[in-house]
Amino acid sequence: MTIPLHLGIRAHDFGQIPLTELIGKLQHYQLPHIQFALKKSFPQSVHSLAAISPGTAAYYGQAFRQAGIHISVLGCYVNIVNTDPLARAQALSEFSTHLRLARDFGASLVGTETGSVGQGYTEDNFTEEVFQEVIVSVKSMVAEAERFGVTVGIEAGLNHPLHTIPLIRRLLDAIPSGNLQVILDCANLMSPANYLQQESIVAEALEQLGNRIAVIHLKDFVVEDGKIRIVPIGQGWLDFKPILHYMKYQRPHIHGLMESTSEAYLQGSIAFLQQLYEEA
Repeated sequence: MTIPLHLGIRAHDFGQIPLTELIGKLQHYQLPHIQFALKKSFPQSVHSLAAISPGTAAYYGQAFRQAGIHISVLGCYVNIVNTDPLARAQALSEFSTHLRLARDFGASLVGTETGSVGQGYTEDNFTEEVFQEVIVSVKSMVAEAERFGVTVGIEAGLNHPLHTIPLIRRLLDAIPSGNLQVILDCANLMSPANYLQQESIVAEALEQLGNRIAVIHLKDFVVEDGKIRIVPIGQGWLDFKPILHYMKYQRPHIHGLMESTSEAYLQGSIAFLQQLYEEA
């Protein structure tokens, strides 16, 4: 039996549309799982991220379950290294709320990036001191996740404190809990300086992170004017073959979430990934 490719998408890549319309589109494109960030898709249901009610979580969770759609990542992307102590505490409170309500949503993993100590690009993110702050925040998040029997999914980004495979590995080793897993986005590890070495970077990621990878983000990129630009899947320079090979043979049934591909390109991107997967 050939293991099928389990493709999903970030719900908010369809924009802010009515729930029934969103579900209809997911069913039309045969996308049975999603990354769901409530505030990005349905901001009218969110007074504040820390004040989401169990009723709100159950409303959306039940609607998706009845439609046969699973929330593989409950998105709560907050800045866990904010230099303002009050703002950081608020971010951790918001994440904690999502951990507490994850089961009501029908999700088992809550995802975030690490954020930044400044606005936009800053090399201040790349210090050992800031990495240690990441460890402190993630430890508290994982302790809370263990209480509720859910998982923290951490995602690296090139301009973030968590920006290389060795740093992700250090974080996992510093917090050896099964309730901490990785959301791997290989495009997030590419830069104008290293994208020509993407083969070795992707290989290192898959080897070093192994079974701590819970979900794969799938997106594509090009380099223009010395900067990374995200493009629809199949329109760029990322080599998806080793990623899909890993998904098919090393982690069968792992969820792959398409990202930053608009609906106009979606059918072509799905066909592109399916063909590479079948050829793997």
